[in-house]
Amino acid sequence: VPNKVATKLRITQSAGSAAPGPIPKDHIRLYSMRFCPFAQRTRLVLNAKGIKHDTVNINLKDKPDWFLEKNPLGLVPTLETPAGEVIYESPITCEYLDELYPKKLLPSSPFGKAQQKMMLEHFSKITPYFYKIPMGRKNGEDVSGLEAELKEKLAKLNEDLVNKTNFFGGDSITMIDYMIWPWFERLEVFELQHCLDNTPELKKWTERMLEDPAVKATMYSVDTHKAFYRSYIEGKPNYDYGL
Repeated sequence: VPNKVATKLRITQSAGSAAPGPIPKDHIRLYSMRFCPFAQRTRLVLNAKGIKHDTVNINLKDKPDWFLEKNPLGLVPTLETPAGEVIYESPITCEYLDELYPKKLLPSSPFGKAQQKMMLEHFSKITPYFYKIPMGRKNGEDVSGLEAELKEKLAKLNEDLVNKTNFFGGDSITMIDYMIWPWFERLEVFELQHCLDNTPELKKWTERMLEDPAVKATMYSVDTHKAFYRSYIEGKPNYDYGL
């Protein structure tokens, strides 16, 4: 799905590539990697808020020097403003965009904000399972214990929804939904969709999320994800797959 708000989607930049030109004054630039779930969080927020931006994709295995000068950690997502301000770490980039641009995704009350941050903290304990289980499986290990732990954690998320409404922050999509969505988009890629079998509310939430315009604008098909993931596992990530 073409990105409606981005000016142009660039081929991945590797070491030795020329630094991109200046950022137009009414834009913000996102340094990203097309298949990175953390960078997708920022892409979701940029799309949901209709922020004019351009995207520069980075080869994470062979990073350009000019990118490491901007962010010595070499992480995506990284944002850069026309004034040369650099912001990185996915929750921080998303909160920054929410403060800077209209159409707020975070609650206005301090308690509401704190609740979303606590939920995000809880979810950050879940993401490692999405990597440990497929890798363990690939190495022929017994992953049933890990799968049981993941199911238990997803059951807690399901309970959160039972006590709420359609989304994790209430009746409509808020920041927390975008923060956790990228891993649910990849469930089938990691062959973990069966972990939702006993979480009916969570399953309904994933269906509702698929209707969201920002989700539609930033997602890739399961086949595209799988092709990238295969190249990644083989140690030769094809960052431009499908372009």
